[in-house]
Order: sequence, then C-alpha cells, then structure tokens
Amino acid sequence: MTAPRKARRDYGPVQLADHLGLARWQLDRALAGGLLPGPDRPRRRWSAAVADTALAGIGAIRAAAGTIPDVGAVRAAEILSGRLGFAMTADGIEELARRGLLPVTGSCKDHALYDGRALETFTDHVAAASAAWAGQLRTAGQAAAYLKIRRSDLAHLTRPGVLRPARHGRGPSGRRGQASVPLYRTGDLDALAARPDIDWAAVRATPPRHRSPLAAAGQAENILAALAGPPPSARRGRRR
Repeated sequence: MTAPRKARRDYGPVQLADHLGLARWQLDRALAGGLLPGPDRPRRRWSAAVADTALAGIGAIRAAAGTIPDVGAVRAAEILSGRLGFAMTADGIEELARRGLLPVTGSCKDHALYDGRALETFTDHVAAASAAWAGQLRTAGQAAAYLKIRRSDLAHLTRPGVLRPARHGRGPSGRRGQASVPLYRTGDLDALAARPDIDWAAVRATPPRHRSPLAAAGQAENILAALAGPPPSARRGRRR
C-alpha cells in the first residue's frame, strides 16, 4: 500500500498558486490587490490554515483577479480585436493608454504592459476605433502623402518642431537594435491639417522646385521657440 501523503504545513508562492488553482500572475495580482493575505510564515511562506481559508473563498478571489494577465500592445490588440469585432492595432492600444482609457501597469524588456482587467471589461467600440485611427503611425513619406504635400514641405514643419514624431522605429537599413526612423501620429497630422494659420491650398498648389509657403511658418516657429528659451530640463541641466 502507498503511504498516505503528508499534509503540507506551509506553502511557498508556487505551491500556494497550485493549491488555489491560480496562475502565478493571478496570485501576484491577488496579493497586490489585498485579495489574499501576505505570508504569515518565515521565508515568504503561508501557513496551511491561511491557504485553506483562501481556498474556501477562491471563487471571489478568482473573479477579482481576472482571467487576462497584463500584456503587451500586440497581445492587447489581439484581445480587443476578438472582442470588438474589428482589427485593433498595437498603435491603437498605445493611443488608448495615451488618452487614459487603458492603464499601463509596468513594463517588460522596455515594452509597456497593459492592465489585463481593464482589457477584460473594455467594450467601448467608438473609443477603440477612434484610437486605432488617431494612433496610427506614419513615416515622413507617408505623413507627407497623408497631408497631400511634398516631403520638402513636411521638413519645414518637422525641423522647428511644429510636427514632432510620436516615437522612432527601426528602418530596414538602420543599425541593429537602433530606432532611428521618425514616426508621426495620424491624430497629430489631423490637428496640423486643421490649423487655420496655414494656407494648405497654397502649400499644395506650389509647383516642384519652388519655395514652400511653409518655409516662413517654420522660421516663425523657430523665432517663437528662441524667445521662449530652452525647455526647463535643459535649464536645469545647465545649473548642474
């Protein structure tokens, strides 16, 4: 006969997760949210009494911990695409976070992680569709084409910072691991196109090899930036 299994007197994190039928990330989330008590034994261990009490209320703990872990933008986009019925993008996920509609909970290998519980309950089709459009990133060439202007026109907006890249991506000829290609948000391009102080009709009507009407706008922005002085971070750096 096989000897009866000896009952555990205490549990480490891995054993406790197994005992409760939770994934490790669910256990961590339950602990962080106060759904489970912290260790009551040395070396970060839980007594059998605490573990069994938690097991008795595991339904409420599991419901509060959720079923989706905190994930990166690509996985988050897959989750929302399946729920909302249209192709959500990683750029759209970043835009939802930028608008305060999807919390960032941390990072993994320099990539943001998004709240799994928020993803689990997210149902706002309009907000998601708007974010997917506004958050779409475009290269300089794509941005110029979107605005229906020349690349040289766009340069008059990017050099003085009238239009700033949302982030940089890796180009096909760039160095390995180096993000050097500026990428521009569609939302920023839409805001730029709505500026009443820019005569877009005149810009678009300018023939090739002619001076862009945006050259004057770029010069004006440079002058305003110089009058405003360096950004606070630069001033603090000089004082040090």
